[in-house]
Amino acid sequence: MSFQPVKFYQTGTFTVGNRLLPPEERSVQSSDKRFNSINSGHRACQGCGEALGARYAIDAAMEATNGQVIAANATGCLEVFSTPYPETSWQIPWIHSLFGNTAAVATGIAAALKVKGQTQTRVVAQGGDGGTTDIGFGCLSGMFERNDDVLYICYDNGGYMNTGVQRSSATPAAARTSTTPAVGSAPGNVFGQGKFLPAIALAHDIPYVATATVADLRDLEAKVRRAMEIRGARYIHILVPCPLGWGTAAHDTIRMARLAKETGTFPVFEAEYGEIKSVLAIRRPLPVEDYLKPQKRYAHLFGKQPKVDVIAHLQAQADRNIRRYGLLEKNH
Repeated sequence: MSFQPVKFYQTGTFTVGNRLLPPEERSVQSSDKRFNSINSGHRACQGCGEALGARYAIDAAMEATNGQVIAANATGCLEVFSTPYPETSWQIPWIHSLFGNTAAVATGIAAALKVKGQTQTRVVAQGGDGGTTDIGFGCLSGMFERNDDVLYICYDNGGYMNTGVQRSSATPAAARTSTTPAVGSAPGNVFGQGKFLPAIALAHDIPYVATATVADLRDLEAKVRRAMEIRGARYIHILVPCPLGWGTAAHDTIRMARLAKETGTFPVFEAEYGEIKSVLAIRRPLPVEDYLKPQKRYAHLFGKQPKVDVIAHLQAQADRNIRRYGLLEKNH
């Protein structure tokens, strides 16, 4: 694990329990010197996990590089709500790319910086799951294969939320979207389709791969800091719940991200050169129903005749994640 968890109940910005945290244990977001890389005034929905994820990740990258970051951003929710022409909420050098070529644009920026000898300036590419796992997959794989000096961050909300909540290849099985409606004998998204891109990134043997959620701020910040210490291709996949697409309450965004991790539905780990080095362990795995029931995209599983077999299949997938990534605490 790339950070030391702060124990005890957190009661305030700088405190845990009744003690004041030393500066080295405080999060980037708790500092009055944080960069506010994406500032107020954007048009994200209430409770938008992607807005939180981008703020946490880019502020951490700015802190790690002393403000020397350039970002390339794919078309998608993050780009649309943060840059309604002619305005912007970004307080950093920021470039809007096409939906599918963010990794290539970021690679070009990194190459230009290298030619100019500006080694202190680092490049971050950003995209949603649609622009990452689908449309931009080829450019991203090329970036990995060439080991370009770019940190790519995927903000995964499980669909094309900006254009009407359509299915992406990161949409979970059985989830309802506008293109996988809750009708027929097998409602929702089809089992056996899609991809878990962090596993594909691992197969490229790049220097650094990690997953994170917006529910574990210190873990997310530590992984961004670690990524910025490394040269070469790096990939961080952040789960960012979407109240609109998931059908959850705006105030439940952090809760849903935490449940995804605690049920094993979304494994949280970090790896270097294809080998997993640490995981964010689960102390007591929760049943997947705890994660599914608050989401309207799974409401069809809990009707008058609950889809017991489908729920069991989703539970089996979570159990497999727990085994595959070794997510249980050692003393469990």
